[in-house]
Amino acid sequence: MPVPVPRQRAIPAVECGQAPAASPDSGPSKEQAPPGTHPAEHPTTRRENPTEKREKPTDTSPDTSTGTDSRTGTDTGAGRTHTDRTTQSAAPTNLTVLLIEDDPAGSPIVPDLLDQAGKPIRVRTARNLTEAGRLLTDDVHCILLDLALSAPAPARTSADGGGNGNGGGDAEDHDELAVLRHVLELAPRHAVLALTSSSDAERGAEAVAVGAQDYLFRDELDGRLLSRAIRYAVERKRSDSAERRLAEGRLRAQENRRLERGLLPTPLLAGSPLRFAARYRPGRSRALLGGDFYDVVRTPDGTVHAMIGDVCGHGPDEAALGVELRIAWRALTLAGLCGDELLGTLQQVLEHERSDDEIFATLCAVDISPDGRRAGLCLAGHPSPLLSRPGEPARLLPYDNNGPALGLLPGARWPRMQVELGAEWSLMLYTDGLIEGHVGEGRERLGQDGMVEMVRRQLAEGLAGEELLRATVNEVRELNGGELADDVAVVLLDRTA
Repeated sequence: MPVPVPRQRAIPAVECGQAPAASPDSGPSKEQAPPGTHPAEHPTTRRENPTEKREKPTDTSPDTSTGTDSRTGTDTGAGRTHTDRTTQSAAPTNLTVLLIEDDPAGSPIVPDLLDQAGKPIRVRTARNLTEAGRLLTDDVHCILLDLALSAPAPARTSADGGGNGNGGGDAEDHDELAVLRHVLELAPRHAVLALTSSSDAERGAEAVAVGAQDYLFRDELDGRLLSRAIRYAVERKRSDSAERRLAEGRLRAQENRRLERGLLPTPLLAGSPLRFAARYRPGRSRALLGGDFYDVVRTPDGTVHAMIGDVCGHGPDEAALGVELRIAWRALTLAGLCGDELLGTLQQVLEHERSDDEIFATLCAVDISPDGRRAGLCLAGHPSPLLSRPGEPARLLPYDNNGPALGLLPGARWPRMQVELGAEWSLMLYTDGLIEGHVGEGRERLGQDGMVEMVRRQLAEGLAGEELLRATVNEVRELNGGELADDVAVVLLDRTA
């Protein structure tokens, strides 16, 4: 919708499409548009240029100039007593075209144009690229570029001596295509139609190869052909732009997926009899990585260290922090740290790397002895693991000595609890995304008790390893009625007798 502006003038009926235009036999003056075009609606700073073509007014844009209409001989200020009525009756245009050609008083290039709805297409004219840059506003949809436009002296050739006689035929060809390339750089989001003579079709084809949407013969134009070509060029440009954005988006998504996939952990369990399985589902749409993190490594003494953690939130910043904590945990573990000493150092890493003092992370860490029968357990505000053994119902490990989450209390301590595992067992570590999903349509959540009952039932059905984790995560999602809002990570370690 046109924006109301002060000092509007009356638009004669012939300009707003309410009366037939005068015969094109009355040739235009230097201040007039070609036959079939309308006077310009430019500010007075542009009106002072007597050789510049004027813009077709099909909306209520202001014009502070006075004078006589080039075709009707009517004083353009005569209708000011009924400005409101005439401006309100002017039909808004759907398309705006910028014509760039260097002969404002020459033969008419652009005839009267109508869009698909039968409304006038607004035409602006510019004699050179400087004027084109001023007129190239966001409401311009298409550029008509006359390839016969005199090429400006580019800065890169001025060092060659300027007018030193080197401007032969080859230079002229280069200059004309250079003008097109300059326009394409000036208006990368606009459709461009190249205008050339019917005897120079090869140059038109070269213009399309450079980047124009199409080319037309200047001496064979008519309103219907040009209107259709403008609409097609605009739609082709939109389609090309949408396809390019889609391709760029796909490339970015592929790069992000490769990056995130590379940041997911690779367990280091060579030489261990334990079996490992994991399931990971980030809460972010189309992401591979969330704020949850896990890792499993075996140190040279045969001890298997496993951990799982959760950074509060589930955006890209939390995912990056989770990766940093996981890598730090692996480095500290391989360096020989364990238990309270390891978690204290990890908290220092969190405090230095987090973007906000309110960000914290929960963590569960276990270290399983080389014989696989015992484990040390440290909890930092994290849910306790689930232990299952043959002939016994699955149960949660003790939670009594749970320490605070990392990043909450400076100088905190995390006691290490000793846990008897037995000869054959399964230990499941998980994040709270698995237990905080809703059950049915109500607000009730699954919780740890519900999760324990679910896993007991699935173990009784003979599920184990990857199948057990897959069934657990899928059932939690189904109970929630769709995708879970939070990240979910589950790690399963098994030992068979």
